[in-house]
Amino acid sequence: MFGLIPREEAFFELFKKAAHNMIEGSRLLAGMMKDLRSPIDQAKRIKDVEHIGDGITHDIALRLNQTFITPIDREDIHDLASALDDILDVAEAVADRFVLYKVTQPTPMAVRLAEILYQASVAVGRGVDRLGLPHPQIQECSVQVNSLENEADRVSRDAISELFEKETDPIAVIKWKEIYEGFEAGTDRCEDVANILERISIKHH
Repeated sequence: MFGLIPREEAFFELFKKAAHNMIEGSRLLAGMMKDLRSPIDQAKRIKDVEHIGDGITHDIALRLNQTFITPIDREDIHDLASALDDILDVAEAVADRFVLYKVTQPTPMAVRLAEILYQASVAVGRGVDRLGLPHPQIQECSVQVNSLENEADRVSRDAISELFEKETDPIAVIKWKEIYEGFEAGTDRCEDVANILERISIKHH
């Protein structure tokens, strides 16, 4: 009986769309750190990408409500859509801080953390593209994301440590600590997605 009911495969396409949009947001943030020439415009472009992401998340939620049989568990669809959206939200929030705090020059640590977040986003995108493939293929992406998340932890810790050691302006300490922690939160969210992808692949193989 249930074998005769067509499964809704459009979710996979929507996830890919969400992941590639999220990668674009991370790419723009990494570019902003390398060349902070017009923070307001650069942050606005990231906000625009984040709005597109919200639209895709909404489409997934709508389809979930209209679909009787889903290709993977409903809670996994919801969790994956939310976690992908969270990465983009963090990227937008970090970009926003640069405008809000009127930062004129990113530190080398900020440039490095943005690059790690971008690499982690690309690895997440690869994992989403492989959704439905055997577990080892998903696991490979997870290992890469975990490694990048560990690196972001280390760089962020070093950056904050250096900040307290060398920065004499307490306002600057508060600003940069928040920015560094924002980048690190982005790689944490990438790890969340990697864990969800692993959970889905273990369930279905």
